[in-house]
Amino acid sequence: MTASQATRTKRTCYFTYLAMASVFSLPAILFGPFKELYGISYTLLGTLVLVNFVTQLTIDLIFTFFSKYFNVHKALRFTPLITATGLLTYALVPLLFPSYAYLGLVIGTVIFSVAAGLGEVLISPTVAALPSETPDKDMSVLHSLYGYGCVSVILISTLFIQFVGKEYWQYLVFFFAVLPVVASIFLCTSKLPEMTKDSQTVKTEKTKHRTISMLLCVLCIFFGSCAENAMTNWISAFAEKSLAIPKVWGDIFGMALFAALLAVTRTLYAKFGKNIFKTLVISMSCAVVCYLVVAISPWDILSLIASVLLGVFTSMLWPGTLILMEEKIPAVGVAAYALMAAGGDLGAALSPQALGIIVDNVAVSGWANNLATTLMITPEQLGFKVGMIAIAVFPLLGLIVLGIMRKHFKKPQLLDPKNT
Repeated sequence: MTASQATRTKRTCYFTYLAMASVFSLPAILFGPFKELYGISYTLLGTLVLVNFVTQLTIDLIFTFFSKYFNVHKALRFTPLITATGLLTYALVPLLFPSYAYLGLVIGTVIFSVAAGLGEVLISPTVAALPSETPDKDMSVLHSLYGYGCVSVILISTLFIQFVGKEYWQYLVFFFAVLPVVASIFLCTSKLPEMTKDSQTVKTEKTKHRTISMLLCVLCIFFGSCAENAMTNWISAFAEKSLAIPKVWGDIFGMALFAALLAVTRTLYAKFGKNIFKTLVISMSCAVVCYLVVAISPWDILSLIASVLLGVFTSMLWPGTLILMEEKIPAVGVAAYALMAAGGDLGAALSPQALGIIVDNVAVSGWANNLATTLMITPEQLGFKVGMIAIAVFPLLGLIVLGIMRKHFKKPQLLDPKNT
């Protein structure tokens, strides 16, 4: 592969990641209109989130154990088309069959979640397999585009609903369905690198060391994903409850600003970053501090600032762990990236749900009502504070895992099959 071909393929992967960002943030923006237009309950809307992550996790696990049976290049090239198909189903079924709106949303969610899972599994190893003098920075740029994509989707969707009207939401989805089609065309006309599907080329005597290394990386990305996604999913609600501002501004100054800081930080690491292990340690430590500030600060504005700053401090926890895996474990292939994606998706599903359960249970408890009265806040606000303290445990456990990793990787390095 020539340098120009590699550059073109890299840029195509970047655009593909950007084009598929809608499946991560668009549904949450549309939950309000869905409830008002179709009478769908919060429980059923929450089920859509569960369906999303369970589907992604299933795809991750399938590729973890059966990647050798797939044509990776074909799967990657068709992934954006699957995204577009899911989004079109998401929009068309409620439009054509309003009585079956929820069924259409479920089917569409399953389809584009399959694509999201494939994207996580295939795009990162494709970029990693391209010849480059700065592979860690390429990975950081790739994942920064997730943040930029989410910011764009949030701003466009929020303003569209505010000024055009929630009853026209299908046209918004149609617009976002066009971008993955363009990405698929670019992928079909780009030269893709050969990628390792499994790690059978590594010396068998190093299997135990390698297995422990992968387990530690999966734990690290799991705790990092928990820290990031708990706030990603709840920051708009938190901003709305804390400052009593309209939802449109809560989305912009909460969710969108969080995603913007996440994206900018990843871009800055791509330009200036050097020591990924040190970056992960600092990020986990600051995430713990921010969650505690959010929880115990008596000033709502300080809590909001700390919650937004989590966009900075959690930004490198997912891509940074992938970079660390690449540095410390030689010859990782699609299966390894799929396993890492499974760990990240599990964290993304577990922590927001855990926070929601804590808030609900605390808000209705007798002791919480008494304490909330004493603190002159609502039981729901107290529930959020207790929930944030609980979520702080995840980056704290991530710090412990990083401490174990420091000792583990001081042992003799794995043999690189390129040198055997």
